[in-house]
Amino acid sequence: MPCWLLKTEPGSYSYDDLARDGVTVWDGVTNNAALMHLRAMAPGDQALIYHTGDERRAVGLAELASGPYPDPKLDDPKLVVVDVRAMRPLPTPVDLAAIKADPFFADFALVRQGRLSVVPISAEQWARLLGMAGL
Repeated sequence: MPCWLLKTEPGSYSYDDLARDGVTVWDGVTNNAALMHLRAMAPGDQALIYHTGDERRAVGLAELASGPYPDPKLDDPKLVVVDVRAMRPLPTPVDLAAIKADPFFADFALVRQGRLSVVPISAEQWARLLGMAGL
């Protein structure tokens, strides 16, 4: 099952906001590479929610509640969104510094393409990240 990392600025929309809302539309993605990843998502895919800015850490688990569809707020079918459902916060958030310090993650898109807001996570990386998070 594909896994993803979804970045968000916690001051704009945090994992706590997602947990409160239950499900939200994941929008605002305009980068072509990130949009390509959004288009590859399917209902049931798993995701790590990652806080950017001063936090820079994975903080919660979510799942895709929908496949991609055109952003209903915009008049551009190329800009897609997905619905994301909160699952649970991570017992131990995983900091970017810890990820970068582990050579295992040298090819992880979060490390190689740090500006992308949506990146895939391999099954091996997913398992290692969940282990770091105490799951």
